[in-house]
Formats: sequence, structure tokens, C-alpha cells
Amino acid sequence: MTEYRNIALLKGGWCSEREVSLVSGAAAAKALREEGFNVEEIDMSRDVARDLYQSFGGNGPDAVFNALHGPFGEDGRIQALLEILDIPYTHSGVLSSALCMDKPRTKAVLSARGIRVPGGSVIKTSTLKGDHPLSLPYVLKPVGDGSSFGVFIITSPNQGPPVEADIDEELFGGIAMVEPFIPGREITVAVMGDRALGVTEIIPKNSFYDYESKYAAGGSTHVLPADIPEEVAKAAMEISVAAIEALGCKGLARADFRWDDRAGVNGLFILEVNTQPGLTPTSLAPEQAAAAGIDFGALTRWMIEDATCPR
Repeated sequence: MTEYRNIALLKGGWCSEREVSLVSGAAAAKALREEGFNVEEIDMSRDVARDLYQSFGGNGPDAVFNALHGPFGEDGRIQALLEILDIPYTHSGVLSSALCMDKPRTKAVLSARGIRVPGGSVIKTSTLKGDHPLSLPYVLKPVGDGSSFGVFIITSPNQGPPVEADIDEELFGGIAMVEPFIPGREITVAVMGDRALGVTEIIPKNSFYDYESKYAAGGSTHVLPADIPEEVAKAAMEISVAAIEALGCKGLARADFRWDDRAGVNGLFILEVNTQPGLTPTSLAPEQAAAAGIDFGALTRWMIEDATCPR
């Protein structure tokens, strides 16, 4: 295995998930330094080559630890640039990164593999003129963003339907995904390579697992291992590994579910697969790794050792 010593850690950027990325990046950089790597933290601009090759005396890095989140950072674009520059990088490659960032196409691939996902469709936001686009209860959200930005959950007739004026055009880009709301509980499974690390139930303090619940201290309670039937936990881990394989992901990834606890194993629905799970103090994947006996330093070391530049 090639030994990488000089690591460029990419963080920040300019998308809606910038602040989360800065926190993930700082935590990962600290852990990597404690593991003995030379780390240059780079708050990314659009001049990627300049940012990378100014590091390490102008020689560039041996590998990139990608701590970017959201558009550009985890949608295949930075991955493609790193491949052009022939620099190994962490997490998933171009195709799987782009695919997992596109929620409708992710659902199409998983459904074709027999993996249960919510139904629904993609609509133009210009059609949101005061009528509900789907029978209640339903969810309306961007087709390609993360951290629960722009999500509407409509569960009651007393809630008015979203209209075009409610929509952040920068997040939605003229289209939205609508899908049935799955009642029940929120669970998630982190996968390290081809190994499911565990099952966490997320109990948000707010009405759903929104941005504040994900990243604010005390915003949610993580129950690990999840207090769910053993056969459901086993199925969730098996489905997560199968989904991540179907989507071509590598490195560290995470599958997010809604579980309708009235239906047992058949109540498991994958909502999305995250190719760049957060590495913040409240993040789920590092918690699951720690519970599996893998401390944060060992996790970041493994991610660097797993870094590749696909040909």
C-alpha cells in the first residue's frame, strides 16, 4: 500500500454546508496530525489547482482528505478535478458521488435492486401555486442538497402547501422532489468499506431531523445501538451495505432510513446515501466507529490509507 504523508485537507468552500465542512475539516485535521501526517488545511476557492499546489512548498500533496460537504464538494465535481490532477482522494469517486447527490436517481438505482425507497416524483417548482402536489402527508425537498436545507414536511391539512415564493431558488434550481412521508423512526447506518458499523436511532428535539437537530449541541439524541428488534437492525445493516455497493461508493459512507415500526423489516425505507458523512462533534459515523472499537484517529488514518485516484 502506498504511504501518503503530505495531506491536503479540503474544507469550507462556498456552498450552503460551508460551516459544517469547516467543523468537520478542523476535527479531521487535528486527528490526522496526531496520527503523524503532515496536514495542510485548505479553505477551498474556485482555483483548485492553485490552492492544492501552493501547499507543501509548491509540490502539492500526496493525497487529499476531502472534508467538503454539499454541492461541488461531494457531487463529483471536485473528485473529477482531483482525477485530472492525478491526486488520490478519500471517499467515493466521480460517478457514485454525482449519483448519490441526485436523490431521484439514487432512488431509481436502489429501487431497481429491490431496495425499498419512498415513492414520489420530481416536479417543477413553478407548478407550486397553492395546491398540494401529493396526498398528505408528504415531503418536498431539493433534488440535490444536504443537511436538510429546504425540506418541507406537510403532515396536517392545517398546513398550507409550499408555493413557489417559499422556495429558495438557489437550492432548488427550478425543480423539487415530492415523496410520501414515512411515519415512524429515524435510523442510520455508517459503512466503512464493506462493513456496516452499527445502527443509530436519531431522536430530534425539533419536529424532524433538520439542520439544527443535526449540528447544534443537544439538537438530537443518538441511541446507539438503536433500541429496535434485532432482525430490523440486521436488515438495516445488510440493506446499507447492498445500497452502497449498488451505488458504487467507497471509503466511509452512510445510509439514512425511515423505519415504520408497525411493519417490522418491511417498514425500512432508505431516504438517501451520504458519500461524505459529517465528522463534527455531533456526527453519526464517528460515533458508530467508536462504538465498533475504531477511535477517530484510526478512522481518519484508514480513510487516508483507503484514498485512491481511479483510472
